[in-house]
Amino acid sequence: MTGMSVSLSKKDKVNLSKINTGLSAIALGLGWDPAKGKTGFFGLGGSKKDVDLDASCVMLDERGNVVDTVWFRQKVSRDGSIRHSGDNRTGHGAAGDKETILVDLKALPSNVKTLAFTVNSFTGQNFNEIENAYCKVYDNSTGTQKELGHFVLAEKGSHTGIFIASVTKENGEWDFTAQGKACPGLMIGEMMPTILRELALA
Repeated sequence: MTGMSVSLSKKDKVNLSKINTGLSAIALGLGWDPAKGKTGFFGLGGSKKDVDLDASCVMLDERGNVVDTVWFRQKVSRDGSIRHSGDNRTGHGAAGDKETILVDLKALPSNVKTLAFTVNSFTGQNFNEIENAYCKVYDNSTGTQKELGHFVLAEKGSHTGIFIASVTKENGEWDFTAQGKACPGLMIGEMMPTILRELALA
């Protein structure tokens, strides 16, 4: 079974395995634009400041213990099942995903139940200074990405991180949940208490 991409809101859940019964690999893409600085007359115009957002993926067992983490300091999980596309340090560049995390679902360690996907502002800008942030989840089973769902990260505020989404294995099938939870912290470790609470694993 295949279907069109689903537009997701905060806390929406979709069963990825039912969208594609042959699902074996997914990709999560993250995009954003730096907000324009307010310069010139009446605060108009201005250039876009660099914004270094970092996408990460935390592999968790059923008790919430961290099995491994893929982020800009470790771009491939120790078992090789998850890979990071690389660090976009400015937010500038062509339209489309700025960072992507690739997941081979069949190669995940058997004790991994949940994947927690996050984004944080390593350079310290908060989400009032970021525009057009979104995440997309793709079916990557054939190596040609097909969008399954997209989620706009529209919440503004002084937070520097967002627990974007989770992918959880239930009865052999994979559920994707749009979390959209604002978090403090400039790096993934500082966001873990919020992540575990949201997943009811704390």
